[in-house]
This record gives sequence, structure tokens and C-alpha cells, in this order.
Amino acid sequence: MAICDTCGNDYDKAFTVTQGDRSGTFDSFECASHAMAPTCSHCGCRILGHGIEAGGVIFCCAHCAQHDGVSGVADRV
Repeated sequence: MAICDTCGNDYDKAFTVTQGDRSGTFDSFECASHAMAPTCSHCGCRILGHGIEAGGVIFCCAHCAQHDGVSGVADRV
């Protein structure tokens, strides 16, 4: 069995996620996303979708990007 890097659970169905040069072993997608998903530069929430990237900074939505001064972005057109 393998031990989850996030919660420490020893689980027989653990899996490994690799992202570039980072990897981790997890017992659930919840633990994997907590450890691997980027966070919004404005509000700090985990970004599980595409998000918005501007100037090398990632945001969860247009609202957060606009709040930090990014223009020309919209959640809906």
C-alpha cells in the first residue's frame, strides 16, 4: 500500500500524479487537487479548471483578475 502525501492515509488504491517535474502519491482526487492545483493570486482558492493567466499570474476567474488590475477579461461574453 502507499501513503497519501496530503493526509497520510495508507491506502491500497493510492495513485501518483505527475505534473512537470513534480509528483505526489494520493488516496483521492481531493487530496491530489489540494496539493497540486494552483491557487488564485487574488482570493487563494484552488483552481480546478482553466483559470485565467495574465502576466505570469494565475486567477480563478475574470473577477479576481480584474480586481488585481487585469483588463480585457470576462467570464462571459
